[in-house]
Amino acid sequence: MKAQMQEILQKLEQVENLQDLEALRVETIGRKGFLTQQFATLKALQGEAKKAFAAELNTYKESFESLLANKKNTILVSQMKEQLVKDCVDASLFSTLRPKSQGHPIYQTMDRIIEFFVSMNFSLQTGPLIEDDFHNFEALNLPIYHPARDMQDTFYFKDSMLLRTHTSPVQIRTMQENTFPIRMIAPGSVFRRDYDLTHSPMFHQIEGLVVDSKEKVNFAHLKYILEDFLHYMFGDVRVRFRSSFFPFTEPSAEVDISCVFCKGEGCRVCSHTGWLEVLGCGIVNQKVFDAVGYEDVSGYAFGLGVERFAMLIHRVNDLRSFFETDLRVLEQF
Repeated sequence: MKAQMQEILQKLEQVENLQDLEALRVETIGRKGFLTQQFATLKALQGEAKKAFAAELNTYKESFESLLANKKNTILVSQMKEQLVKDCVDASLFSTLRPKSQGHPIYQTMDRIIEFFVSMNFSLQTGPLIEDDFHNFEALNLPIYHPARDMQDTFYFKDSMLLRTHTSPVQIRTMQENTFPIRMIAPGSVFRRDYDLTHSPMFHQIEGLVVDSKEKVNFAHLKYILEDFLHYMFGDVRVRFRSSFFPFTEPSAEVDISCVFCKGEGCRVCSHTGWLEVLGCGIVNQKVFDAVGYEDVSGYAFGLGVERFAMLIHRVNDLRSFFETDLRVLEQF
């Protein structure tokens, strides 16, 4: 028995992983292990012989269990050190193993929209995020008591300044600073007091404006360029224009595309109509031209929400997913 126990203890010293350690434990003190079977033979002994053998077995068992615990601790410490070395990050080293982002989906979509209109000879214009009432409302035929102001859910400051609710003020500033012809788009952030599945307090718009002499700009030109743009963004979709109302354009229209989810068959996303609204447009209202001192001109304007386009392109059903830091969403891009 002594030789067998020496062999077991020698094996214990040579074990290098927890799996082999557990196998040796079962082999030695498990239900059918070597020492367990030796303890079972005690019932056949009597007197001093039984007492002496029991003492010997307990000595071997205590020795084995002590060495087993020490070996297990040694292996665990070794594994922990290996893991720490493996997980260690040297911030001074450049790693090419990181997954590379292709850009945020909002800005991917915005870049794609900008590329189309720049290729159609539209210039890019920008303006301040903090606007005055004239540029954000008055010049766009939205006087102080106009009911359409209520739709804007505006963030006001104490000095009558405000966070712009659309990028249309950039159109006003561009017309004030330039003579026609004008062919521009105004991408940027806008702000409204709204937050749910399809609205955010901060979102992005791109608005376009074309102004020229009356004989050079009409609704047919607007219709042509928007149909071409929507086919560029969404592929082979049907496009329709519905009569609508905007204070700054007359006539005005909302533009729909056939649902990209159900191909126009009707589904929950499109409320079973087969159509999705994507932007608004129209011929610039003469009162807007009066506000900037333009005479004998015509123009068209359009505006769209970048998040709306991104949701449709990437099949995202909750706008808030774009602004939250859920890696399960972000890693898809």
